[in-house]
Amino acid sequence: MIRDRLSYSPCGILCLIILQAGCGDAPPASNVTPVGETSTTSPAGVVTENVDEPVHCYFHKEEQPHAAEWAYDGAKGPEHWGDLSPEYLLAKTGRRQSPIDIVAVESASLPAIEFGYGPSMIDLVYNGHTVKEVEDHESSMTVAGKRFVLQQFHFHSPSEHTVNGRHSAMEMHLVHKSDDGTIAVIGVLIEQGADNPAFDQVWNYLPSAENRERKESITIDAATLLPTAPNYYRYTGSFTTPPCTEEVLWMLLKTPVELSEHQITTFRKIIDGNNRPVQPLNERTVAGPATR
Repeated sequence: MIRDRLSYSPCGILCLIILQAGCGDAPPASNVTPVGETSTTSPAGVVTENVDEPVHCYFHKEEQPHAAEWAYDGAKGPEHWGDLSPEYLLAKTGRRQSPIDIVAVESASLPAIEFGYGPSMIDLVYNGHTVKEVEDHESSMTVAGKRFVLQQFHFHSPSEHTVNGRHSAMEMHLVHKSDDGTIAVIGVLIEQGADNPAFDQVWNYLPSAENRERKESITIDAATLLPTAPNYYRYTGSFTTPPCTEEVLWMLLKTPVELSEHQITTFRKIIDGNNRPVQPLNERTVAGPATR
């Protein structure tokens, strides 16, 4: 059952909308339309999913083989992703890649995001690239009248996005999917600060390379992990992992949450440095509140 809704007003949370993507076994995105924008190839607000296309690794209940193994350093690191497989070509040729540095922002009144998150049983997975919580698909969020079901959330250390060239200690991505296959991802920056008890339900059961999945008979409500301030930055980008599929609408929350030094260190003992470097903005613009 979905719990109380949290309503975030215009200029609210960092949400990345990713319309069809992949992780090594994913197809290129096509005919995808960010919420609130009009497609030139399909009716406004309508995005059709090709059910024959492979599923992005973000949506696998269990880990599946990638088109090619990739890493965050060395010969399989980000600078080489585009050469590891033809499916990863956008990693080096794409012009709408993520993450980016948030610097110049066009002031805009962004649509409100309404959260209908509720408790989900703990199912934490370590996959060698991140730690993710696999959700039970009962939680959702709605933006511009369109409902997106929460699939999972995961973490990067340090943050992938930067603001005025500065990394945060960590970043959380909450990945959603609508009935028509449109994908929306909310990004939350995490700064070092006070201890945050809301994260204990995740941190107490973190998996590791030796114990790759933790299923527990207790629940976590993703709503408790979000900041209360509603402002967010919005831009169109890509998944930050291979194959780096484009046409993803990101909404990145301006206000970070805090974790203590001990909480951050605990996560980094399991995985650290799992962040793709920022990518060129090229012709794109970022909408939202001022960065200062």
